Amino acid sequence: MLLRVRLRTAAARFADHGWPVTPGSYFNGARMACDRPTCWATSCHPILPDWDRSTDVHIGQWWRERPHSVLLPTGRVFDVIEVPSLLGIKVQDVTAPVAVTPAGHWMFLVRKGATLRPELHQRFDIVHHGDGSWIPAPPTVLPEGQVRWQLSPQHLDWQLPDPDGLQQAMVSALVSLDASFLDLPINARRSSFIPPSTVEAALRKAG
Repeated sequence: MLLRVRLRTAAARFADHGWPVTPGSYFNGARMACDRPTCWATSCHPILPDWDRSTDVHIGQWWRERPHSVLLPTGRVFDVIEVPSLLGIKVQDVTAPVAVTPAGHWMFLVRKGATLRPELHQRFDIVHHGDGSWIPAPPTVLPEGQVRWQLSPQHLDWQLPDPDGLQQAMVSALVSLDASFLDLPINARRSSFIPPSTVEAALRKAG
């Protein structure tokens, strides 16, 4: 019950600040479920068929009985750039709301209209969430654990950074990581390799 109340409170806070929010499946202890008999999805997913167009979500109704995940549709108020943790922790000189998944992916929220720079677009472990995509927001619980804020929007007075500045910081971080990587012995390079992003993230990017 406590988790459900926390999720409902988070959803209401997003809505109060004009951020789009939509309910998603909930973790039932074994998988992400949505109680729809025709749905066979087992990972986190939106419940509403028109989630990408709906603007009137009845928060009190959806979070009354089930601890539905809180999903934030992207491309309306903000975009999201999702990167592996090894890169995320290296990004400096830019302040942005950052949510972190249990798998360690860092999701940077920026002003909408972002277009990935070529240095970032060519990487399979960096995902741009724009129109037609979504991200799970804290305190959503996934099978791997709970999504959390590394830096919450409340601490930044709900201000979002310019996407170009953030991407420049990411490119600089990549250059730094590549230089450090080349200085390592071969066996250490393997353990420091940045793995590709999850299939789920790639599917969300594809729409």
